[in-house]
Amino acid sequence: MARPVSFVDTSVLCNLLAVPHMDQDRKSVLTELTERRKSHDLILPVTAVIETGNHIAQIADGRLRRSCAERFSEVLRMVVERKAPWTLNHVEWDEVHLLDLIGGAGTGSTLVELASQRLGCGDLSILAERNRYLERTSGTTAEVWTLDEQLASYS
Repeated sequence: MARPVSFVDTSVLCNLLAVPHMDQDRKSVLTELTERRKSHDLILPVTAVIETGNHIAQIADGRLRRSCAERFSEVLRMVVERKAPWTLNHVEWDEVHLLDLIGGAGTGSTLVELASQRLGCGDLSILAERNRYLERTSGTTAEVWTLDEQLASYS
């Protein structure tokens, strides 16, 4: 059986990158990263890249924004060069993906119901990415590594 997979959520990535005001759990996330790398393959979902980039772009202090963007850029470069602790998830943004989002990505609720409960489309998209990954692989399990309690309840 293949090693289990962890999809890295935006909340984790922001802590790893020390995004100001979004890194209060950085020490424990760094420790958990070391542990997870021993037992799991880590995947960086496209959604986490987009959301993290948006959080960085909203940092008020230009100096901090730039230094954080530089760290983020370096992490993305490491992914491309296969030097990062995780790989990028290849996902098609197509009708199947959108239908999975609308249907709630296996949560048992629809996008409308989840949005009404304040589960965002970014979180839902990470679940959909995980579902698509599981459809194209066999013999593995996949979870979402997140600090968000609501998303964790569906992972």
